[in-house]
Amino acid sequence: MKVLANDGVSQSGIDKLENAGYEVITKKVAQEQLIDYLNENKIDVILVRSATKVRKDIIDACPDLKVIGRGGVGLDNIDVDYAKEKGVKVINTPAASSASVAELVFAHLLNGVRFLKNANRDMPLEGESKFKDLKKSYAKGVELRGKTLGIIGFGRIGQATAKVAIGLGMKVVAADAFLEEATIEVDFFDGQKLDFHINTISKEEVLKQSDFISLHVPAQKEYVIGKKELEMMKDGAGLINAARGGVIDEVALVEALDSRKLAFAGLDVFESEPKPEIKVLMNPHMSLSPHIGGSTNEAQDRIGVELASQIIDILGTPKN
Repeated sequence: MKVLANDGVSQSGIDKLENAGYEVITKKVAQEQLIDYLNENKIDVILVRSATKVRKDIIDACPDLKVIGRGGVGLDNIDVDYAKEKGVKVINTPAASSASVAELVFAHLLNGVRFLKNANRDMPLEGESKFKDLKKSYAKGVELRGKTLGIIGFGRIGQATAKVAIGLGMKVVAADAFLEEATIEVDFFDGQKLDFHINTISKEEVLKQSDFISLHVPAQKEYVIGKKELEMMKDGAGLINAARGGVIDEVALVEALDSRKLAFAGLDVFESEPKPEIKVLMNPHMSLSPHIGGSTNEAQDRIGVELASQIIDILGTPKN
């Protein structure tokens, strides 16, 4: 059986599949050439991340396709329901990148509260001549300890983010459309574990209570955070989105930053990705990264192995 990892897959995932008798192809095939390639090479499984789209046209045109795998959480680049109707299995790896995304959230938070983006730009230019001036400019940072982190979307990644927040001594409040409560298990280096029980509250209350907000929701038809929601937030709050582009009204966000309603925002995903708006990219109060939430070596290893395990469970071991 043949597996096309069109957006790449970790070596550990390749090894697991090859040891089970699969042929793994890591060639990158252009979207418009995908149907021909899948059919000419009789591909049984296609693995994608966010770049490649697997829509109805591919599903209809490729009768050999048995499994579509998404390395990561979101499935918005795959016509999932249609694939299932046609008997094609769709798999993903919702847990594999949770810790990586959670840590990136705090990279953006720490960047925002300690002005690290601007300091890193200014130090090479003026660090030698204006050291004292820069020290004064960036001397009003705030600590995360004791502050309230609001998490909107309290699934696996939201809960992983809560673990980091609790470890830093933050208070956590959360909102979720489908979850009323969750127990967060925080484990420590010496084997000790502590459980923290969190009851979810309304999104409006999270917005009002939180010093910082982190979004962990899927793509949806309307904004989760628009002008109305931004107005509900505390003055000087920070907002992080490492979930999906399009869940924040970026025009309203830029206005909130320019008016100083919000102190800063951190974005790993963008409404017009892969071509973010220039007003977002150039805003001085924005901490930015190019959709790298799950892009750590550890997460990619877990994703590859998890995808391989699911494929083997579904299709079995090929007979040579």
